[in-house]
Amino acid sequence: MFPTMKKVTVCLVLAAIAGFCVLAQSPSRTVIRLDPALDEIIDTTAKADLLKGDYFGFLEGPVWVQTGATGYLLFSDVPANAIYKWTSSGELSVFLARAGFTGTDLSRAGSLYFNGRFYLVELGPVGIMLDRQGRVVFTAHGDRAIVRLEKDGTRTVLANRYQGKRLNSPNDLVGKSDGAIYFTDPPGGLRELAKSPDKELPYSGVFLWKDGKLSLLDQFQTFPNGIAVSADEKYLYVNDSQTKKIMRYEIKPDDTAANGRVFVDMTGDSAPGVPDGMKVDQKGNVYCTGPGGVWIMSSAGKHLGTIHLPVTAANFAFGDADSKTIYFTAGTSLYRIRTKIPGVRP
Repeated sequence: MFPTMKKVTVCLVLAAIAGFCVLAQSPSRTVIRLDPALDEIIDTTAKADLLKGDYFGFLEGPVWVQTGATGYLLFSDVPANAIYKWTSSGELSVFLARAGFTGTDLSRAGSLYFNGRFYLVELGPVGIMLDRQGRVVFTAHGDRAIVRLEKDGTRTVLANRYQGKRLNSPNDLVGKSDGAIYFTDPPGGLRELAKSPDKELPYSGVFLWKDGKLSLLDQFQTFPNGIAVSADEKYLYVNDSQTKKIMRYEIKPDDTAANGRVFVDMTGDSAPGVPDGMKVDQKGNVYCTGPGGVWIMSSAGKHLGTIHLPVTAANFAFGDADSKTIYFTAGTSLYRIRTKIPGVRP
């Protein structure tokens, strides 16, 4: 199906996956202020720095790892099937090879997309997080699993089936302080997406992994993608790239989620970009990729402003020792910008 698609059609499909096929429009400012409250969050004169440009296949899922006074950024290159490491001194290396797909049969592994020049297979890792012990946990698109990297370098599959059926292709994930892990499971890593004959679950899910047990929290027939937990751990946020909405659920004492409602609806904005990566800061503000760039929203769901990048970002993470730098994975490039409020990170 994908090899015969026209470029426009493929870009529309990918907009529902990551929103990176189209270049963002080019306003004169990096930070677009819509509400005075934004001034307490980020300087409206702040500029995004390009750290590494037009080098990678397609970047996703960054996470900052603090090591003493320094640290490093881990992020996924989905077509490269690798997790990269970028240090605060600017050194780049492969942190984990064959991270998202460990098999040998490429005939049906991963979805196929066109990046404007050639077709690439989306089979590598996507979301990355750190657990309470500092271990790397990531979503493996091609292997259709949640995987934990142990301290000795071995890999442990935490989840790859629900009620005996294979997961679709786990996408983004987030941890809670008690060890619970939430993740989204759209069909973005399947060759024909939702129409793939390899799809075993009749829905896209939002799941909870805790103490070795997998629980289904909600079902979607669309494309659940980014996921985040509020700073006070009272709410779970899940966005949908297809409907362009962010849902908010109440987290119950047993870590399940209930009473989902629409937190933000982005359908009224026609600019390029869809909900994908999502994070929160320590004051309760919510950040999410969307039309025109990365939206910054208050805890009440008010759109305060937008961070614009030259290329639409798929994901981002707070980093540095003070957690006041946002690192963006944007298509083939890596950017960063400084903020005033620390973000929530492992």
